[in-house]
Amino acid sequence: MFLNKETFSTVIKSTPLVSIDLVVINQEGQALLGERLNRPAKNFWFVPGGRIQKDEALADAFKRLTLEELGQQFSIDEAELLGPYDHFYEDNVFGEEFRTHYVAIAYVLKLTQPLDKLPMDVQHGAYQWFDIETLASSNNVHTHSKWYFEALSK
Repeated sequence: MFLNKETFSTVIKSTPLVSIDLVVINQEGQALLGERLNRPAKNFWFVPGGRIQKDEALADAFKRLTLEELGQQFSIDEAELLGPYDHFYEDNVFGEEFRTHYVAIAYVLKLTQPLDKLPMDVQHGAYQWFDIETLASSNNVHTHSKWYFEALSK
């Protein structure tokens, strides 16, 4: 269920948003990042993902988000839970009037075949496969995405 701007603004001001972040690794060991078109984290490279909707089970949200973000549906059983992360932002999807807090549940999805149809839409202007060492040192990759790869390297 998507909310109108006024209602969603009240939600963002009042409570954390819950999301799934997809840490996608290809057969070459590279990570998939999308260039964000929207606040928060606008213009940064970020792992794909999105919000869990009201009354949407975690497994259903995973299927929906992989289809929307990767162009191919995957089951949550195909992924490994990396864990929950707090993401705090100084802005929000509508501007800079108030902050955003996400509780992002990160899942690692290791691909066994290439993704054929990565969707360019309102969320991402481009996708790119990054060597993990490269993304770790890039100023264009958002810190919150870097956390996932730091956790994987431990």
